[in-house]
Amino acid sequence: MIAIKVPPLGESITEATVSRWLKKEGDLVAAGETLVELETDKITVEVPAIKAGVLASRARHDGDVVGVDDLLGELNEDVSAAAAPAAPAAGASAAAAAPIAPTPSATPATSAADVRSTPSARRLADESGVNLGNVAGTGRGGIVSKPDVMAAASAAQRPAAPSAPATPPAAPRTAPQANAGARETREKMTTRRKRIAENLLQAQHNTAHLTTFNEIDMSAISALRERLKEKVEKEHGVKLSFMPFFAKAAVLALEAFPVVNAQIDGDAIVYKHYVNLGIAVASEAGLVVPNIKDADQLGILGISRAIAAVAKRARDGKLSMDDLTGGTFTITNGGVFGSLVSTPIINYPQVGILGLHKMQDRPIAVNGQVVIRPMMYVALSYDHRVIDGQQAVLFLVRLKELMEDPASMLIE
Repeated sequence: MIAIKVPPLGESITEATVSRWLKKEGDLVAAGETLVELETDKITVEVPAIKAGVLASRARHDGDVVGVDDLLGELNEDVSAAAAPAAPAAGASAAAAAPIAPTPSATPATSAADVRSTPSARRLADESGVNLGNVAGTGRGGIVSKPDVMAAASAAQRPAAPSAPATPPAAPRTAPQANAGARETREKMTTRRKRIAENLLQAQHNTAHLTTFNEIDMSAISALRERLKEKVEKEHGVKLSFMPFFAKAAVLALEAFPVVNAQIDGDAIVYKHYVNLGIAVASEAGLVVPNIKDADQLGILGISRAIAAVAKRARDGKLSMDDLTGGTFTITNGGVFGSLVSTPIINYPQVGILGLHKMQDRPIAVNGQVVIRPMMYVALSYDHRVIDGQQAVLFLVRLKELMEDPASMLIE
């Protein structure tokens, strides 16, 4: 027997959650074929079969928390072992030839058990009485997620009313609500959510956390983007958003105030003479911060391509550990969700994070006249142990100057 164990998970990661098994006990597997997926706080790790054989046992179940080198199951190199589960199959095929009546009762049970789904989706399906075999998965690779089950449960309730007698229409609605309408539900935190919580608390407890604000007149950058976006997309295949401009402005501001790009190591301050720029991305699985490596070596178009590439990997669930480690400074954009003002939490052990917000038309005074301009609040949260208030304020002032005069970024 070959032991299937949790592999090394990457820098500072000690545990993971069993996300889903791709093989059942008794299944034949080829060398290199993925047996099980593990979810860490950063990425999904695929555990492959070292050799060809038969999956003899699964020691852990979906949703279990495991540590590095824990036993996940066993693989039998003796391929003839596959004959054991094959015997019942003959009986099953004979049953399949029987009258049609028993087939519907057998099929849902089998299909629901084999459906690829997240632990939260299965829990909700059990609580709401939804058959996973009838739910179309919209997740990566067709996996059924919690929102899919919620939609299926909602759809199941809607046709219930017309099928009920016309006199008491409320009765059919009551039964599904009794199954799924509990006033409280309890859901175990995923490994990723727990680690996000730990990191945020660590940032609050281990830093002298402070936030300073400024606002930017987005008129000039909006006009430039509007003039260039169609040409850039046609000639370079990249959709030009505001983020590459903010990223370039942040890099130039970090060059002017390198302490904002530093880190504390014991009683020393480590100055980074490069910028690995983290872009915070919200996903169903939780927050991830992939990094644009050496962003200080890229122009606006290069940054735009790099952001598009890393965003695609994030959507496809294909971020590597290299994507998610080594960051020196982070940008987070709450404006995409409508946030007007916020105080972002530092991505520890970094010492600064830039928060972007919703662009909004507001009246401002320009040369003694009140005019309407597209304005955006920006925030810099910083570690006051390293960064003085003056440096933090001047960093945002420099960012503001660059964004309000974007031509200056092109000649820097």
